[in-house]
Amino acid sequence: VQLQASGGGLVQPGGSLTLSCATSGFTMDYWAIGWLRQAPGKEPEGVSCINGIDDTTYYKESVKGRFTISRDNAKKTVYLQMNSLKPEDTAVYYCSTDLITECRDVTEYDYRGQGTQVTVSS
Repeated sequence: VQLQASGGGLVQPGGSLTLSCATSGFTMDYWAIGWLRQAPGKEPEGVSCINGIDDTTYYKESVKGRFTISRDNAKKTVYLQMNSLKPEDTAVYYCSTDLITECRDVTEYDYRGQGTQVTVSS
C-alpha cells in the first residue's frame, strides 16, 4: 500500500491549492481515503475524508466550505481542493488509508504517505 501526496506550495492568504494523493498497491475504489495535517509543534489533525463506495465526505469544522475532497478511481487519485486559505492552514499535509470502507479518525490510519508542505503567508 503506497500513497504519495503532492501539490503543496507557498500561497498568499485567500489563495487556492489543489493537493493530489496518488495511490498504488491496492484497489482504491472500495476504501476510505483521508487527509490529515501536522503543523510544527502540534499534533496531527484530521482534515477531510471520503468513504469508499458511497463517496460520503467529511470535513474538519474549520475547513468546511473552503476545502473539497474528491476521488478519481480510474486515476487512482484523491484530491483536496483548498480555497480561501488562511495562515492557520499552514502544515505538512498527508493522505492516508486504513483499508476500511467508512471514514473514521484519519490520524489513526495505518498507511500514510510522504507529505506535502503547504505554507500560507503574505
